[in-house]
Amino acid sequence: MEIGNYRPNVGIMLLNREGLVFIGRRRGKKLPDHLTREHQWQMPQGGIDLGEDPYQAALRELLEETNVSSTSLLAESPEWYTYDLPPEISRKSWKGRFQGQRQKWFALRFEGDDREINIENPAGGHRPEFDAWRWEHIDRLSDLIIPFKRAVYEKVVEDFQHLAAPQ
Repeated sequence: MEIGNYRPNVGIMLLNREGLVFIGRRRGKKLPDHLTREHQWQMPQGGIDLGEDPYQAALRELLEETNVSSTSLLAESPEWYTYDLPPEISRKSWKGRFQGQRQKWFALRFEGDDREINIENPAGGHRPEFDAWRWEHIDRLSDLIIPFKRAVYEKVVEDFQHLAAPQ
């Protein structure tokens, strides 16, 4: 598949034993123009390093954003999904090198206890990505994400809906 000028990225749907999905509220004191309060929530995601396996990137990003390592793999999205950034954001993000992101998604079962989640001091000394988190019903995810990512979230929900049952 042609990568074009899309940044390679992974997304993680972390499901707890009740079938709820981890979402974090993006950290930031001032809301960017493209965000509203109800669209600040998202699932963990992040870039794939050069030569890095996408699943390993997903585990690394999850650890760096949430401190979570107690997981098991449930599923991988059958394809890569892309979204474009709005032009005004594209010019500022990644110095204009990418028009959006190309994402591979993974569904993981959280096998740990909620005390393992630490968004304030995630592993590796990384800068916190989120200022709040919660467990959410899978059918609410598309309403909580910023609009330009909504189509990807709808596809991810469709791919992983069957996994969101209590265990």
